[in-house]
Amino acid sequence: MGGFGWLILSALTAIPMVKLLPFFGINKYWAAACLIPLGTIALLWWMGMKLQELEKR
Repeated sequence: MGGFGWLILSALTAIPMVKLLPFFGINKYWAAACLIPLGTIALLWWMGMKLQELEKR
């Protein structure tokens, strides 16, 4: 049950990332990093950095 739950959780975070990452200028294939726990946190941090750059313009 744990592996199946992890798969569901990964899909629920990777699917929105596929839609959001191109908006921030990041390749959508980086959404595969959501398969590991720190990957999601790293992508959120990267998106935050890009958002700060966009706000400066």
